[in-house]
Amino acid sequence: MLTTYQVNDILKRSFREDIGSGDLTTTYCVPPGKGGSGRLIAKEAGVLAGIEIAIEAFAYLDRAVRGIKLFADGEKVSRGDVVMTVEGPLQPILSSERIALNLLQRLSGIATQTALWAEEIKDYPAKLADTRKTTPGLRILEKYAVQVGGGQNHRLALDGGIMIKDNHITAAGGIDQAVQAVRNRAPFTLKIEVEVTNLDQLNEALEAGVDIIMLDNMDTEKMRQAVEITAGRVLLEASGNITLSRLKEIAATGVDYISCGALTHSAKALDLSFQLEL
Repeated sequence: MLTTYQVNDILKRSFREDIGSGDLTTTYCVPPGKGGSGRLIAKEAGVLAGIEIAIEAFAYLDRAVRGIKLFADGEKVSRGDVVMTVEGPLQPILSSERIALNLLQRLSGIATQTALWAEEIKDYPAKLADTRKTTPGLRILEKYAVQVGGGQNHRLALDGGIMIKDNHITAAGGIDQAVQAVRNRAPFTLKIEVEVTNLDQLNEALEAGVDIIMLDNMDTEKMRQAVEITAGRVLLEASGNITLSRLKEIAATGVDYISCGALTHSAKALDLSFQLEL
């Protein structure tokens, strides 16, 4: 899913933002050429995601810096585990430490939260998916972390599929009008998804012949009714006001997908620290 170009582009922007014209403290404190090593340690349990990106971050300023991973993406780490070691010239190591940690902590936090949620519905056919509620500029990494944690990706971007939401319906004059407008212009190979908030709209979407229907902010009883009405004719996606405590009851309604922005926008960073050793 991730390409070298995408990772390098994110690292380039991250270093430009963080270092500015130069890391003054490290330049003044650390003699050029002085070498050393360090350990990246987990301070709490979680699921690791982004270890290769952290290695690239540490080596971004100087390819003489060598990172060695001791855990792979998708593996569970415990408090006190050494996740990776880093060795080489200390100036670039210290200047890149914060970016490497920020990315690894953020992605591991998303993977950890996704794994927790996915475990909650493992006994149901429903699949857990993310949304576009991601950090601007980091979406490709955050959606990668969702995959590592056992979730699935929704659209990566607006060009990833047709999703007719409430404002599109309002602007077009109704569900049928919006669907027909899309059909008049979109390639026939694209699936059409429509967001509905009640059962009347559900029936309108079915009559319009859509492929996927998003049940937005419906209670579980309405979701059960929607599953009965559709009878497998289209895929159903539950979304809106999705919480961990509601996951099982939503999955039990029979919907096909449960999409949740909280996987990315509300995930707590996994606590990691970097300790230098001379």
